[in-house]
Amino acid sequence: MPEESFVMSNRVERVLAYMVAGIIVLSLAAFIALIVATGMGLERDDFTSGIWPAVTVLPLIGLPIGFVLIIVLLVVSAVRRGRAAKDAGN
Repeated sequence: MPEESFVMSNRVERVLAYMVAGIIVLSLAAFIALIVATGMGLERDDFTSGIWPAVTVLPLIGLPIGFVLIIVLLVVSAVRRGRAAKDAGN
């Protein structure tokens, strides 16, 4: 039983870590795309058509979600380590 719990815990942590990395990298890429596009001369009205509205909103949503997922990952990791320490003490 403990071995199965250990594997499940690692899987959850791994999935959370990849989700955090993916969301933050995607949000930062969108942010950099906005900076580059502005530097290339696009104006405010140019960002209202095409894919630009999604690129504009992505960092506003993705970065807070990434932050919350980092907190969740820290809590899950702390709980796992606490249980492991408790099991090692028995």
